[in-house]
Amino acid sequence: MNKGGNIVLLYASKYHDVKTVVNVSGRFDLKRGIEELLGKDYLERIRKEGFNDVKKSSGSFDYRVTEESLMDCLSINMHESCLQIDRECRVLTIHGSSDEINTVQDAHEFSKIIPNHKLHITEGADHLYNNHQDELSSVVINFINETIDHDKGTAS
Repeated sequence: MNKGGNIVLLYASKYHDVKTVVNVSGRFDLKRGIEELLGKDYLERIRKEGFNDVKKSSGSFDYRVTEESLMDCLSINMHESCLQIDRECRVLTIHGSSDEINTVQDAHEFSKIIPNHKLHITEGADHLYNNHQDELSSVVINFINETIDHDKGTAS
């Protein structure tokens, strides 16, 4: 339950001290995909054993999900959280069209509700942006530079 893209949005929704957020491949509905990640009967196993270990495709340990961390994740409503993001906060969502972890529809959902939002879909990119690292970095750098230029213009 990698929530990196979501963490930045949740921070911006709670603390209004950031002017720029870059959401890379965030998931809009955190309840979706949990069974695929943790396996069938995941909740029963977590309650019985206290945790569920998630493994990489290679079979090696990736991270541990506890009942508490699972319940925290399931309680997050990204729609409501995104509505709390300050209108002055510029948000870029960048998402791969071939993301196998979080569908590109998630990016469109963020775009619908975040007021000061820019959406960039990277054609053919998967969740890790394999073969698309240059485009990812270029889009992010350009967005940050636009924000710096915008801030300079409003400061004068």
